[in-house]
Amino acid sequence: MTVRNPQRIFIANRGEIAVRLIEACDRLGFETVLGVSAADQDTLAARRAGRVVVLGGPRPGESYLAMNTVVHAAVATGCTAVHPGYGFLSEQPAFARLCAEEGLTFIGPEPEALEALGDKLTARRLAEANGVPVSKGGTATTEEEVSALADSIGFPVLIKAAFGGGGRGMKLVRSHAELLDAWQLASAEAEASFGDGTVFLERFVEDAKHVEVQVLGDRHGHRIHLGERECSVQFRYQKAVEEAPCAALPDATRGLLHASALRIAEALDYVGLGTVEFLYDPALDELAFLEVNPRLQVEHPVTEAVTGVDLVREQILAALGEPLSVTQDDVAVTGHAIEARITAQDPSRGLAPSPGRVTRWRPSAGGGLRLDTHIYEGYLFPPYYDALMAKQIAWGPDRGAAIERMGSALAAFEVEGPTTSLPLLRRILAHPDYRTNAVTTHWLTDHLEDIMHTPDPGTAAASAAAPAPEHAEVH
Repeated sequence: MTVRNPQRIFIANRGEIAVRLIEACDRLGFETVLGVSAADQDTLAARRAGRVVVLGGPRPGESYLAMNTVVHAAVATGCTAVHPGYGFLSEQPAFARLCAEEGLTFIGPEPEALEALGDKLTARRLAEANGVPVSKGGTATTEEEVSALADSIGFPVLIKAAFGGGGRGMKLVRSHAELLDAWQLASAEAEASFGDGTVFLERFVEDAKHVEVQVLGDRHGHRIHLGERECSVQFRYQKAVEEAPCAALPDATRGLLHASALRIAEALDYVGLGTVEFLYDPALDELAFLEVNPRLQVEHPVTEAVTGVDLVREQILAALGEPLSVTQDDVAVTGHAIEARITAQDPSRGLAPSPGRVTRWRPSAGGGLRLDTHIYEGYLFPPYYDALMAKQIAWGPDRGAAIERMGSALAAFEVEGPTTSLPLLRRILAHPDYRTNAVTTHWLTDHLEDIMHTPDPGTAAASAAAPAPEHAEVH
């Protein structure tokens, strides 16, 4: 490492990603200051950070989203840079600008790149201009134009908000009769959620796989990709299981996918860590650009597992002006990795939130396993934030071996207190559709109830492992 000046990094996030960022800074020899809400003063990240500052009340708007408060805290504690993690302020151009105005390095892309990528329509035009495949689609202003556009695409179509994500402002339309009402409803949702009601239309691929390419750039003109991930196991657009690489891709399509992602990174003169997302239609062997996420992704560990590259380290050093430590020729994908998101959600009630005190926490351990988490026994899981408790990552020499290792890890994982998604994850890993790689993006949403009626492999494993009951001798 060649960074000469000592660095003190402000961590503007919480949960497992705050722990991950602190560990990366520790390994780099950088000091850390963690900004927390009033509800997070006793988290694992707060115990591990060099210093902790309370930003405000428990709700995100009172703390993690209060950008002036975050920047003030970073400056007041002598920090040189701010890492926003994912979510919260990580994609806010105004926050990146505010950091720059106060002399802080924002560990993320330039504000101009964040603005360009925050608007999905602008990103789509960028992809088209650089020869990257996109779905048929566009936007319109009048009812007549909306109808004509939908007819030209062909039903079903997907209405999407130009800003934001997470499924808000998104409507699937299967017939002309539903179109105009859905357009107005999606626009109203987008306005309420993101402050901008702009929506657009795209062709809806019924059975698509969600694939994404990890890209990395520095200020010295270097841009590389680190292969792709598949994130098709989603419940209402929230990812549950991810893996790397995507086993469904033919080699030629994989080459097109990587080249397309790099063309977008080059067009943006991209600095830092980013993810270029696509839909893949296995029936037609077609790719379609979705969007660029200009930040660290929750699922980044599977890429780290198959490439051996510490993405957070590279991201931090790139933001500080250092060249990447790896070239494209250095990147090799070895084996297969799977990530399962363990959440405080009840799968028997449509994954409803289930916060509460964690009374038992016994993760699995073993070769080829990694656990990213902020949970410890006795932790009070708060109701104010994302439901993510932990990310279990399993690596194997091939997909089958990774599935078996993950299945064993989830079967042995013990949690008591909040109801969790563990029973669902075990069933997914054991399901024939997942094992044969037949899962597409709507599979979990369509089949959640059926999947929960299949046997829980964890229950079977526990029964097999339990000692035989002792019988009293009869005299």
